[in-house]
This record gives sequence, structure tokens and C-alpha cells, in this order.
Amino acid sequence: MLGEHGFQWHCHKSSCVYSLSSPWWHRFQCFNFFSLGTVFITVGAFLPSAPALCNTESCSSMNGTQHLVYFSGLYLTAIGCGGVRSALLPLGADQFNNDSSLDIQKRRNFFSLFYICVIFGVITSGTIVVWIQENVSWAIGYGVATACIALALIGFLVGTPIFRRHEPHGSPVRSVFQVIVASFRNLALELPADSSLLYEVRRKNTQKSEPKLAHTDDFRFLDKAAIMSDLSLDQDSCTSPWRICTVTQVEELKILIRLLPIWATGIFFCVGISQMHTTFIQQGTVMNTKIGSLSIPAASLYSFEVICVTFWVFLVNKVIIPVTRACFANGAEMTQLQRIGIGRFLMIFAMAIAAFLEMKRLESVQGGDQPLSIAWQLPQYFIIAGAECFTIITQLEFFHGQAPDSMKSMLTAFALLTTALGNYFSSAIITLIARVTGTWHSPGWIPDDLNKGHLDYYYWCLAAISAVNFVVYIYFASKYKLKKAVIQV
Repeated sequence: MLGEHGFQWHCHKSSCVYSLSSPWWHRFQCFNFFSLGTVFITVGAFLPSAPALCNTESCSSMNGTQHLVYFSGLYLTAIGCGGVRSALLPLGADQFNNDSSLDIQKRRNFFSLFYICVIFGVITSGTIVVWIQENVSWAIGYGVATACIALALIGFLVGTPIFRRHEPHGSPVRSVFQVIVASFRNLALELPADSSLLYEVRRKNTQKSEPKLAHTDDFRFLDKAAIMSDLSLDQDSCTSPWRICTVTQVEELKILIRLLPIWATGIFFCVGISQMHTTFIQQGTVMNTKIGSLSIPAASLYSFEVICVTFWVFLVNKVIIPVTRACFANGAEMTQLQRIGIGRFLMIFAMAIAAFLEMKRLESVQGGDQPLSIAWQLPQYFIIAGAECFTIITQLEFFHGQAPDSMKSMLTAFALLTTALGNYFSSAIITLIARVTGTWHSPGWIPDDLNKGHLDYYYWCLAAISAVNFVVYIYFASKYKLKKAVIQV
């Protein structure tokens, strides 16, 4: 049964507990994994010869229990972190009403604030926590992180009674496979000319309207899963979901297929984003890190990028979108797909600026001049922050809005997965280019000593990849059909 706030309960006599299959339980378990993982890491740091502290000599004295505690904590933390991010984002977005224009604006601000909080967390862990670990104690540093997770878990539990809940039913993965299987099983059946003849559940004895997805004409093969044969003309009869599926189920799979190319272009976009943590830092280390009397570590410029993301969020929400709303007819504003496209386009400029800077840096080195100031890297960080604001934040909002109710957490996780896959693709591209160019002429484009290489060629390659990625995105975005829900009583 459903509780007062939409929670799914299983009640027996005088006791009620949350359903173990409810999204609330899944979110709670993700927090448990996260907190348990940080506890294990903290305990592991207190152990003698902890993996985080040992050098080559002391590591050999570690026993299996110490390894098990520490590395179990690392894996539990990774699993919990991924689960918490993909689970909490839909929960927060569900607190806003889709029918209210004010709530829609608030939800957009929520996505921006959520992302800013995530990247500010990265900065905090890379500065304050690292300082504590280096100057006080590794164990205390990990303990600070554990305390933060514990506070987040307490906040989640305290806020649970007031959360607005939309509890999906059924497994989205099973539904996808049911549509595929039913499509092949009905392969010999002929599609009706009238799509209203396709199978859809219509509730006759309910007081609450249930949203269904409107039929679309693309991917017609999948419509065969909703064909009603002579044996299943009566919609009230018990039919196997592996034999016949509803139009809504079919449309859910179509949404996944439409999102796939948009998602794939996001991976190549994140290849550019990952340069902030790799080649941008390498480039900065061979530049003059003095700005006035201050010595600026190359890795610290990521903090400037986070500040720029915050500035871009304010600029987009308070200036750019209102201006476009005033300029467009009928008060329309830029669509989410258009904003994502702007971010893809800005990435081309970011990589081109990085390439141009590297060209000038190499010219100064070859001419025997003083190294260029690291301050010249700020423009590329500023542009890439704009691309991040337009694309990453909007992409999270877009995937959540287009996802069926039963797939919001899954598609949010897929949207976040582009960052991880972008990092892997970036590593693969760097490895490939280093090997190929090293074979052509030593030491290649990306040697250990960048003054002897051509990192600018690598950046130009990324600019070309970003340009092709932008063109591919424009094609699929122009063909994309937005989700359309209909209300059936």
C-alpha cells in the first residue's frame, strides 16, 4: 500500500516496513555502501602499514586483513558514490511540479545547484581534506569525509517524511526485454494502419488518471510488440507481457533508442572536459607559475574553473535565457537541446584556444624567451566552464525530463556515466597518439618533456573531434522527438 507521502509499505497486522524493492530503500542502501566504505577506509588508515601510508618497504609487512579492510572500503565507496548521485538527483527533481512554470524554473536551478555542489565537493576534498592528511593525519582526513557522509545520511533520513515521492512500479530493464521479445514473437503479424488499435491498458475502475505515452511513428518494428492478435483482443484478459506489451512500454524503449546518440556524443564531449585534469595540468607545469608574488600550482586552476561554472550558471539563468525569451516569438526560450548544442560548440573553441596557447608557448621556448605565464591558461578554463554549464547541467535535466517514470534513476546514471567514459576515452586517445607519433618520430607529440613535443597537435586533434561530434549531435538533435504524455482515465 502507499503511505501518506507516497511511500511504498508492506503492512502485516500492526507493523509496516518500507518495501525492500522501493526506490527509497535503494537510496538508503547506496548511502549505507558509501558510509560503510568511508568507515573501512578510515579504519584502514589507522592500521599499521596502511596502504595509503606505506612505502615500498613497509607495504611488504601488510597482512591480508589490512588489504581486505582498506580495498573493500575503496570499492564500497565507489559503488555508493555512483548510486547516491544517480538516485538523489531524480529525488530532488521530483519535488517540483511539472505543471507549474515557477516550479520548472526552480527545478532548473536545482540541477545547477546540484552540479555546483558536486564540483565544490571535489575542490574541498582536494584542498582541505588533503591538507589535513598531509599535515595532521591521513586517518583524520578520511574521518572528516566519513563524518560528512554520516551527516548526509542523517539529513536524508530526517527529510524522508516531507519528500514528495513518485514510486515507479516494475523493472525498467525487464520491460525493455519484454518489448524486444514480443516484437520478434509477433514478427509475422501485420501492423494496423490505425495506431489506436495497438494494445494499451485502460483503467476503468480508478479515480486517478494515469499518464500514458503517446504513440510515435518511428521504429515501427517495435510496434509489433503491441499488436493484439485474435487470442488477445479482450484487454481485460490475462495476457503474457512477453507476448504483448502496451504502447507505453514500446514508447519507453523508443525513448531509450532516441537518447542513445545524444548520450554517445556526450562521451566525446567529456573527453574535452577530462583535459582539465590531465593535459591542462601538464601544460601548466611547464609555464611560469608565478603570478605577482604568488606561486600558483597548475592543478589549482581547477578551482578557478569551478568559480567560472558558478558564474556561467548565473549568467545563463539570469541573463541569457531571459534575453532569449524576450527576443523569441511568444516568449519562447532556448530548448534544452539547443543549450546542449551550445556547450558542444564551445568545446571546439576551448580546445582551439588550448592549441593556440601551446603553439605560442613552444615558440617562446624555442626562441629562448621567458616561459609564458600560467595566467594565459585562464581563458581556456573559462570557455570550458561555459561548455560544462551549457552541456553537463542541461544534459542531466534533459535526461531526467525525457526518462519514463520507471527509468529516471537509470537514465540519470547513464547521463553521469558520460564523464567516466569520457575519461577512459581520453586515456585511450592519449595512449594511441603517444604510441603512433612516437613511432613516426621520437619523442612523439606528448613526451615527458613537453618542450620537446607537440601538445598543440593533440589539442588540434581534439578540436577536430569536437567539431565532428558537434555536427553529429546537430543531426540527431534535429531528428529527436520529445516525449509526449497523454492522460487516460
